[in-house]
Amino acid sequence: MGLLSKKDAKLITDPLADNNPITIQVLGICSALAITAELKASIVMSISVLFVLGVGNVVISLMRNIIPSKIRIIVQLIVVAALVIIVDQVLKAFAYELSKTLSVFVGLIITNCIIMGRFEAFALGNGPWRSFLDGIGNALGYAVILIIVGFFRELLGSGTLLGFKVLGDPIEKTGLYAIGYENNGFMLLSPMALIVVGIIIWVQRSRNTALIED
Repeated sequence: MGLLSKKDAKLITDPLADNNPITIQVLGICSALAITAELKASIVMSISVLFVLGVGNVVISLMRNIIPSKIRIIVQLIVVAALVIIVDQVLKAFAYELSKTLSVFVGLIITNCIIMGRFEAFALGNGPWRSFLDGIGNALGYAVILIIVGFFRELLGSGTLLGFKVLGDPIEKTGLYAIGYENNGFMLLSPMALIVVGIIIWVQRSRNTALIED
C-alpha cells in the first residue's frame, strides 16, 4: 500500500491538469500576467504560494471547529497575511533585489483567489492531512502554469533563461542573433502572458474533450 490512497493522490494530481486553478478554474490569473516576464520571478512566486497555501490550509483545517462562521473570512485573511509576511521577510533577507521586484505581488498573495478559495472550499471541511495535500496540489498546478508562461516569455522576449543568455548575444551578434534572430519585445508585455495562457488552455482542452463538454 502506498503512502497516499488513490483518493488522496488525486488531490495533488487533479490540479496539475484536469482541474488546474489557472486554466480551468481561472483563479490567480493576475500574477500570471504580472510577474511572468522573468522565469526566476515565476519560480519564486510559485514557491511562495506553495508555502502559503500548504501551511495555510493546515492551519485553517486545525482551527475549523473553533472559527465562528461570521468571522471566518477575517480569520482566513489574518492567517494568510501572517504567512505572506514570513515569505516577504525571507525574500528580503536572502533575495533582496528580487524582493523589490516582487514586493507588491507577494503582498497580493493575501487576496489570491486560489488561496482563499481552497481555505473556504476545502480546508474548512477536511482534516489537516487532506487539506495539506489539497494545498500542495493546487499550488503545484498554479506553479506549472506560471513556470511555463515565464519560460516562454523570458526566452522569446529577452533571449535568456534565469538571466543566462541561451540564444546568444544580441549585441555581439552570436548564436541565433548571427542569422538575424531578434527578440520579441511584445512577449515582455502583460497582454502576451494572457495570450500564452490562452494557448495553454487551448492545448489542454483540445487534448481533453471532457473539458470542452463541461
